Amino acid sequence: MPRSVLEAIRDGEWNYEPEQQPSEGVEGTKAMPGTQEKLDVLAERLKQGMPLWNPLDRRDYEHMNER
Repeated sequence: MPRSVLEAIRDGEWNYEPEQQPSEGVEGTKAMPGTQEKLDVLAERLKQGMPLWNPLDRRDYEHMNER
């Protein structure tokens, strides 16, 4: 059984669903969606086996100063 999405892809296990992980301990990011900064954050989370998405992640320009 793969431990991460990357291992599942490597092994050709296309229907892999990772176990749900709590978002506690995963810091939100102020990086805008689609930016290289956000992609770097997501890549680091993926490498560490952490959930990709966090409710504290910035989602748009409107809330720039809230996070």
